[in-house]
Amino acid sequence: MLAVASGVRDDLPSPVTAAESGLALLGLVALSDPPKPHAAATLASCRAAGITPILITGDHPATARAVASQVALVGEGDETDGDVVTGADVAAGRVPDLTAVRVFARTDPQQKLDIVEAWRARGAVTAMTGDGVNDGPALHRADIGVAMGARGTEVARQAADLVLTDDELSTVVAAVDEGRRVYDNIRRFLVYGMSGGAAEILIMLIGPVLGLPLPLRAGQILWINLLTHGLTGVAMGAEPASPGAMRRPPRPPGQHILGGGAWQRLFLLAAVVTAVSLGAGLAARSLGLAWQSVLFLALLSAQLGVVLGLRARLFTRENPFLPLSVLASALLAVAALYVPFLSSVLETEPLGWAGVGIAVAGAPVGFLVARLVRTAFRGARPAGASGPSGLP
Repeated sequence: MLAVASGVRDDLPSPVTAAESGLALLGLVALSDPPKPHAAATLASCRAAGITPILITGDHPATARAVASQVALVGEGDETDGDVVTGADVAAGRVPDLTAVRVFARTDPQQKLDIVEAWRARGAVTAMTGDGVNDGPALHRADIGVAMGARGTEVARQAADLVLTDDELSTVVAAVDEGRRVYDNIRRFLVYGMSGGAAEILIMLIGPVLGLPLPLRAGQILWINLLTHGLTGVAMGAEPASPGAMRRPPRPPGQHILGGGAWQRLFLLAAVVTAVSLGAGLAARSLGLAWQSVLFLALLSAQLGVVLGLRARLFTRENPFLPLSVLASALLAVAALYVPFLSSVLETEPLGWAGVGIAVAGAPVGFLVARLVRTAFRGARPAGASGPSGLP
């Protein structure tokens, strides 16, 4: 707020400040730098994703309070200190718990660093956004320093790990969404790929015990891995984010990539695929069919059923590559049985309708079990968090 006044003087008074008296007020000029229209929605998205937003500014406490009010920074029922804390309070040690405060004003670089350190000591993963020279230490110390690329200083950009070219906080939320999508797809592929690999090992170990000598030949195993881990495995990486990806709490920082119930799902799927494949082989042998080819096709069918069952969005059109890769793998599996060249190389035999029916029955079984295990073995949720955790 600026006051504008005018007056006429015959000489320059001493001291100069005396010239500010006896003037005629012309008016007041208010300067406003309002939050962006979508700022409140962005902070709401952060909270829904389990991210705690904090406002740290060097501006006046009244300014900080007004901005925090406009963007609803302190929500109803938030068990934190809703008042504005100044940097002087932090420096004087009058704030027992810095992580209980959501709005800081009149802070200097050291106090910003103290706030980041307090959250890190609590075990939180911290992200600091800033654009000025005074943000440099905190940007460097935070787990993820985010600098503004357009209006940010060179010091801020050099200290940060990530630079936003559009200076939009919503871009950070979009990056979190993309990060969760990639992480979920990695976990999903590991469950799928390792369960298939474990099933192949179990089949080779258990098959001879059940009277199926040499259940699979080396070429057949390589063909299965090429179709499942190659075509479909790559397509899994393009899966869209789960519908609830931004409505669940962050995973614990120390959680293993196969934690949160993933390894239990892995072994359960491996056991089911193994049982289905060996069961198909035993049934084919009892009927006098080419049991090794039936087992080969059953193992491949079960794994293709699993990859479809693990999808977070079953009927989405965002990733047509996965169903197309499954179809291509199925066609190549059929080619391995009926194309003379491939049949000779892979040592398979053509199957009749009975053999194909027994083998293909593994696909719906794998699909149904994969759908069921998606919600099984949920990992423990972080304290105070809501929503499911584990593999989406």
